[in-house]
Amino acid sequence: MNVTQLSIFLENKPGHLQNALKVLSDKKINILTLTIAEAADFGIVRMIVTDAAGAAAALRDQHFTCSTTDVLAIEIEDVPGALLKALESFRKQNLNIEYMYAFTEKRGGRAVMIFRFDDIELAKKALQTEGYNILKKIDIIGA
Repeated sequence: MNVTQLSIFLENKPGHLQNALKVLSDKKINILTLTIAEAADFGIVRMIVTDAAGAAAALRDQHFTCSTTDVLAIEIEDVPGALLKALESFRKQNLNIEYMYAFTEKRGGRAVMIFRFDDIELAKKALQTEGYNILKKIDIIGA
């Protein structure tokens, strides 16, 4: 099973992020990692949480615009040049990265990166061919 990412579309105004995080807190949903992409007026908060479906339902109940998306969590060595090597492998396999961000925890001394590819199944096959360990939901969430 792929890792599911929660994305929340927020107006770029004071308090809006806190309001969304309060919804997650009230539902006892833990944030494992996140990134924010912003424009002048709006931002997209992308995060891996312990219960993406529950988080999306709770946020929608409170009139937040959000969605869930499958992403790939990939282990790479935690050494200089490891990300560059991975990106070269992706290019060799003709994989287009829509976006990426780092996971906050390491696994056995290895870094974990989150990637969104335009074709996730093709990316999964290509990365396995290249020898990358693609983590499953249970590896990230722990349940």
